[in-house]
Amino acid sequence: MVHPLYMGMPPTIFDEMSGLARAHGALNLGQGFPDDPGPEALRRAAAEAVLHGYNQYPASRGLPELRRAVAAHYARTQGLSFDPDTQITVTSGATEALACAILALVEPGDEVILFQPAYDAYAPLVRRAGGVPRFVTLAPPDWRWTAGQLEAAFTPRTRAVILNTPVNPTGVVVPQEDLELLAAACRARSIPVICDEVWEQLVFDGAVHRPLIALPGMADLAVKIGSAGKMFGLTGWKVGFLCAGPALSPALARAHQFLTFTTPPNLQSAVAFGLESPGDWFTQMPARLQASRDRLAAALRREGFVVAHSQATYFLTVDLPGSGVDEDDRAFALRAVTQAGVAAIPVSAFYETEAVTRVLRLCFAKADDVLDEAAMRLARARDLSLGATGA
Repeated sequence: MVHPLYMGMPPTIFDEMSGLARAHGALNLGQGFPDDPGPEALRRAAAEAVLHGYNQYPASRGLPELRRAVAAHYARTQGLSFDPDTQITVTSGATEALACAILALVEPGDEVILFQPAYDAYAPLVRRAGGVPRFVTLAPPDWRWTAGQLEAAFTPRTRAVILNTPVNPTGVVVPQEDLELLAAACRARSIPVICDEVWEQLVFDGAVHRPLIALPGMADLAVKIGSAGKMFGLTGWKVGFLCAGPALSPALARAHQFLTFTTPPNLQSAVAFGLESPGDWFTQMPARLQASRDRLAAALRREGFVVAHSQATYFLTVDLPGSGVDEDDRAFALRAVTQAGVAAIPVSAFYETEAVTRVLRLCFAKADDVLDEAAMRLARARDLSLGATGA
């Protein structure tokens, strides 16, 4: 009676670690949401829209004012040109946008290339559409792919690629050279790329996010996915954007129509307001998060941890063997949350095969006192680990 994909599916690593954090009263640096409540002006705009705005079905593709605002935002910040009437669909979050793109492009038996570590929604969505994930495995410290890896991944059955940049969980902004390798491989085969770019607004130290759809020949092959929840630090709002060329956009909109149909109009209205009048939010928020990243990284290094440089997202990663931990990442994460009171995510959970088991992901979008205490608790977890393993 139950689809076999879901029958034996365990809880996600986020559910597991957040549940353990609640049960043990632990600090939660596992799940990626900020402590900050988000811009007050947007929250007021959403409330006003509920009280005094339109609360019936909006257009399935999204409020016209939001689609215009999204098009203007991407033109202003990334030099992209989208027709708001035909090339942008507003979705109920980026995960729904991913589902729309996968359902619109993937048929049973089609292969879809994924780069792992990969966000945990990708493979289940591909399989539910009848597709077959085909993994390109990346490894620290650079997390880069090669032309040889791409050549080996493509087969006559390949029908799509899913690309995430900036990358969750590694905090990497995919370099231009790697994007060009992927674009060339896809152009040669006319293979579309579903681009999960939800972290595009959260890049640090002058790093530049480059959308794949802007590369030569990719305007008709790439699907660009954005997230208002990530842009404004309002992760519960679940307002996403699907942007694509004329050849792909109608099918994406149809898939959306038969998933959620539409998205709450008050939130759409508030997001349009935020995109049109962001003030200093798009400079202030990355600067604040960069300071939080630096604070957590410095606190961890004082405790003797080896921390990789994070270019983007809410996350940084820790090299466990380099930090003196002789357990794999999952075992150490379970010890940290149950015995030391701090939740983290083992990066091995983002792999299906050939897992890297020595890297821990931490969310730094938290208050300063939480970050300071978390570093000390992780040091305590390492001490407990050393005592248990005899290292």
